[in-house]
Order: sequence, then C-alpha cells, then structure tokens
Amino acid sequence: MRNATIILNRNLPDVTDRLVKQLSQDNTQVFVVEAGSDENKLSSFCTWHANWPEAMNDGLRAARGFNYGLFKLYEEKRFDEFDAFFLVTNDTEFAIPDPVTKLSDVLTNHPKVGILSPCSERWGEKLLLQQEKTRYFWYIHNTALLIRRELIQSIMPKNELSYMNFLFDGTNFRGYGLESELIAKAYANDWASAITTEVWAEENEKWLLTKSDLIKTESFENNLNLYIKEGLDWMQSKFGFSSRWHMQMYTKFWYDQFFNFHPEFLKYKI
Repeated sequence: MRNATIILNRNLPDVTDRLVKQLSQDNTQVFVVEAGSDENKLSSFCTWHANWPEAMNDGLRAARGFNYGLFKLYEEKRFDEFDAFFLVTNDTEFAIPDPVTKLSDVLTNHPKVGILSPCSERWGEKLLLQQEKTRYFWYIHNTALLIRRELIQSIMPKNELSYMNFLFDGTNFRGYGLESELIAKAYANDWASAITTEVWAEENEKWLLTKSDLIKTESFENNLNLYIKEGLDWMQSKFGFSSRWHMQMYTKFWYDQFFNFHPEFLKYKI
C-alpha cells in the first residue's frame, strides 16, 4: 500500500521534525503543511507554507490544514500516486517506530474500512477492543487518521476544490463535529470507520497548554469553549441539529445501515 503522511505544523518545528524523522523511517512519504507558521519557525521538512494573510493570522487548524495538504497533492497531480493518506497532528506521539506500516496492514485486512484510527490509552473505546483488536465505530477522535483514497474520491466535491472543502468542511474552523460528518459520509458511501489497538497513539496536550502563545492560538480553556460553541453553531446552521447528540445519531443511522447491507461484518460492530 502506497501511503502519504500529512503533518500539520504551526511554529513548533522541533516537535514536527521529531515526528517527521520517526515516520520517514516508516512505509510512507511525509509532507509537512506549515499552517500559518512564522518564516523563522518552519519545520526543516516544510513542503507547503500556507502564508496568505488569513492563514498567518488565524492558522488553518486541522480541517483546513489537512484539506490544504490533500488539495496541493491533487493540484500537483500526485494525489493518485497514493492508496491512503495518514493525516496526523504534530502533537501526536507513537510508541512504536512503524505505526503507518501497522495501520496499513490493518487496512489491507479490512477491505471495507475507509477510515482507520490508532487507539489511545485514554479512550474508553479500548475496553471494546479486547477480543477483536480492530472494530468498526461510529465516533472517532481525529488526531491521527489513515484514510483510503477511494473514500476521499467518493465524497470530495466534483468541482471548485480548495483547502476549504477538499475533505472536511472548512467553514467549521475549529472542527467540533467534523469527524462525525466524515464518518457519516463514509458509511453512507459503503465504507466503514475503525479503531485498532494494533497501534497506540497519544495526543500530547502539553504543547497547547504551555505553548499556545507560540502557536498563536487561544489558551486551552478558551480554545475548548470556542471549539464547542462554533461547532454547535455549525451543526445548527448546516444540519438543523440542536445538539451534539443529534449529530451523533445521524452518524449512527448510517453506521447501522452499513451492517444491514454487510451482515458478514457484524463481529466488528460495537
């Protein structure tokens, strides 16, 4: 399986460089999106620099940042070179040196999985992954996702592509609820979303807690409040949902439909 890894950096080059060096030893080609980084704080492995005024002032956050990396590959006619794309924030840490290879093996063994996430020791989902190390879920946190190209091609807009819409809806700036929308689209297009304990990943929140001024974002608490408020406003505006629960039930509907069509995968259902 040919993989591309897209890592987001904003003014934390040392953190990003360590992750790049680890993943460059793995079975993947690594690309770094500078999501509004200052010129003197670029990763040594910078691939593309989002340096227009809005990006420099506000950053791109995960949704627009990953969209931008995917769009640049598409624009450079390299998108079809890869079978899957590993989208990972630079504050994600892996306990093993070859997480992409391990995740690729899981994806190969689960041909109907379009989205795959490593598990975290802090997630309750790990309790459901004891007999089966990989199961299909209707909610996944979005710090590290391996996504099949065919899934992206099935849901991406057919025209007017940009960093605002390539995979995620960039109008939801901070991204609360975007993982649910993506998973719903996956199941609606006959692709499952899974979590596996074959690979463990942890989000190191100390960078946001201690370096928010360097990253040019709000404090952890203020960012969390805006993340939820803006996400709920987006859900209301786009779907007419008045709560996160409505969004999750929408995703679960498509999740259940998938197993109606594919009863052979019921052993992976939670």
